[in-house]
Amino acid sequence: MTRKILIVEDDPSTAAYLEKGLVEAGYSVETSADGRDGLFLASEGVFDLVIADRMLPGIDGLSMVGALRAAKIATPVLVLSALASVDDRVDGLKAGADDYLCKPFSFAELSARIEALVRRADRAATEPLKTRLSVGDLEIDLLSRHVTRAGRVIPLGGREFNLLEFLARHAGQVVTRTMMLEKIWNYHFDPGSNVVDVHIGRLRRKLEDGFASPILHTVRGAGYRLAADG
Repeated sequence: MTRKILIVEDDPSTAAYLEKGLVEAGYSVETSADGRDGLFLASEGVFDLVIADRMLPGIDGLSMVGALRAAKIATPVLVLSALASVDDRVDGLKAGADDYLCKPFSFAELSARIEALVRRADRAATEPLKTRLSVGDLEIDLLSRHVTRAGRVIPLGGREFNLLEFLARHAGQVVTRTMMLEKIWNYHFDPGSNVVDVHIGRLRRKLEDGFASPILHTVRGAGYRLAADG
């Protein structure tokens, strides 16, 4: 099956270079030089991947990505941009892009990233949507946001539930404070407070008080681990 890629790039030489290389690699390619037109084409949902420049006429690339995600269109998007700072890359990923590659770039690297994004999308399409997570006797219903342990209901606030879900998705693994600050609080810096430890303490009490065995473990100097096996 031939993969279809949409290139949204207003620089003619870059667009032509991308199109030539991707066609030679076996992809079917369509191009647009305008953000609004690119959004319209991408919204049709017929592409396996979108490659978008960040600085575009009409609407910029990040606004285009944001509009796609707001419309629940999950087509993978790779942003290409000369804006290469850490903040620029973070902004691109937070807008909903799946990857961010800085110009100038190697076509070999671009090709590898495209293949990785397409593989990830294929796996997501074939895997059943998870609506429940379990760790030992802890059960988490992601749809109702209902949590039980050994059949006992554990009431959690919104931030506590999000924190527990993140830990459960990484069950058995060490989750660092930095990971939690970025995912749960959207901090991409250390705020210099013990906000993570305070919330972990509250969550631990709710998960463990009255139960025989611990489930939320401190890994000294590293972070925390949700596991039933200690």
